[in-house]
Amino acid sequence: MSRVITARSLALAVPAALMAGALGAQFIGGLYPCEMCHWQRWPHYAAITLALLAFVAPRPARGVLVALAAFAILTSGAIGVFHAGVEYHWWQGITPCSRVASHGGDALSEILNAPIVRCDAPQWTLGPISLAGFNALFSLAGGATILALLAKGRQA
Repeated sequence: MSRVITARSLALAVPAALMAGALGAQFIGGLYPCEMCHWQRWPHYAAITLALLAFVAPRPARGVLVALAAFAILTSGAIGVFHAGVEYHWWQGITPCSRVASHGGDALSEILNAPIVRCDAPQWTLGPISLAGFNALFSLAGGATILALLAKGRQA
């Protein structure tokens, strides 16, 4: 398999896997995302869209779409670094908390009774690493790997 094809596959697999984990933690594990968690998701949604387009686009556009997906993944990783820093109290966050509504019932009562989800307190960690930290690690490594594969594929 060529490096460009591998890069294209990773550009889809990395954000898809990270979003599956995030949505699984939310809907199966009961972990409500804070506002900064949602900020990390948007670049992954963009990366998934760009990577899917790279599978159907004409050959000259594929590399550009994959590179854009890689930069979107790196953007999510950068937001994850910032969020993890807020959780570890290395720096002040932009927003300390947000409300998340459950689905179903009266909208006003849902909003008023929704749990407060703090951006500066991780809901789950594995050792010292929070979900934001894991997103940062996997996104930065994944995005860099995709760009490296694209660069090597062009040299070949």
